[in-house]
Amino acid sequence: MTASWRFSALAARHRALGSALEDWSGMGTAWSYEKDQLEEYLAIRTRAGVMDVSGLKKIHIIGPHASHVIDRAVTRDVEKIKPGRSTYACMLNDAGKFVDDCVVYRMGPHSFMVVHGSGQGHEQITRAAMGRNVSVLFDDDLHDISLQGPLAVDYLEKHVPGIRDVVYFSHIHTTLFGKPVTISRTGYTGERGYEIFCRRQDAETIWDTIVSEGAAMGIIPTRFTTLDLLRAESYLLFFPYDNSEKYPFPDEPHGDTLWELGLDFTVSPGKTGFRGAEEHYRLKGKERFKIYGVKLRGTEAAVEGAPILKDGREVGVVTIGFYSPLNDHNVGIARMPVDCAVEGTPLTIRNPDGDIEAIAHPMPFYDPDKLRRTAKG
Repeated sequence: MTASWRFSALAARHRALGSALEDWSGMGTAWSYEKDQLEEYLAIRTRAGVMDVSGLKKIHIIGPHASHVIDRAVTRDVEKIKPGRSTYACMLNDAGKFVDDCVVYRMGPHSFMVVHGSGQGHEQITRAAMGRNVSVLFDDDLHDISLQGPLAVDYLEKHVPGIRDVVYFSHIHTTLFGKPVTISRTGYTGERGYEIFCRRQDAETIWDTIVSEGAAMGIIPTRFTTLDLLRAESYLLFFPYDNSEKYPFPDEPHGDTLWELGLDFTVSPGKTGFRGAEEHYRLKGKERFKIYGVKLRGTEAAVEGAPILKDGREVGVVTIGFYSPLNDHNVGIARMPVDCAVEGTPLTIRNPDGDIEAIAHPMPFYDPDKLRRTAKG
């Protein structure tokens, strides 16, 4: 394992399941288990899986200037977020290029929590907080246990009254197995799911109880990298694996625009004043590429980084590919020229074992109307 500076209280649980705890964002994370990964994918799509996503970084922003600080750092209008609700947002640099995404939770009038991945979210928040009447607390004691899948609500309702009334992108402060938690109706799977924020000292009890009780419903532990299978068909980007930080432009600095990534919807209509706003708006219509989907013939999935060819010329790259026996589609997320990102455009994927015919296809491939993740009741 790479030397890490952040530690999950569930590390021993992951080792017992066969993980070597590879480093992600400074925390030893379960990239691998001994059992078949496809079993975990099928569990989340048809029943539920429990996953340790404590490697996500949690930041509390508290004080009279809290909303101003977040408003400067992210693309959403945070004044529209009511206490008990949250929103997905992006963060840009001065050049108007994407540096991180996050979920912003409003805990109270002057209290927010920002949860982000391995990008520059913490740096963006602390930069915006300089000279403001606000406290910024990085909280690694707070663990995040994600319970995702169609049976997640059926399991939780046995322990949490009113859980069915918690709508998409909202959260409640409650108890689970006698432990204080915040349960958020969010996740990264394309399914109805919940993130359980708990104290470090309670993480083992909560994990063990869900695994033990949930077994009768087919709920199983799932590794962090099973998210790759889920996100490939649900159009969920993962910084920096879909970005120019991994697939750089020749003679250009790293950085993609929200227009190129298809994330321009995260900018609240008419909002200005966030970092990089002027450049963001100026760069509209100047896309160098587009994130778009590919659908492949057959069942051999595109390998990560597989070149995309059009008329025999290399034009793009597949950032993640996956064949789903459940949904019987062979799909991938790709970076390609704007003129190729048109439904039905014939393409070729160059895998190590040979070329595969493909077409450009809009995303998401699975549950395109997002009815599963947003379901009520």
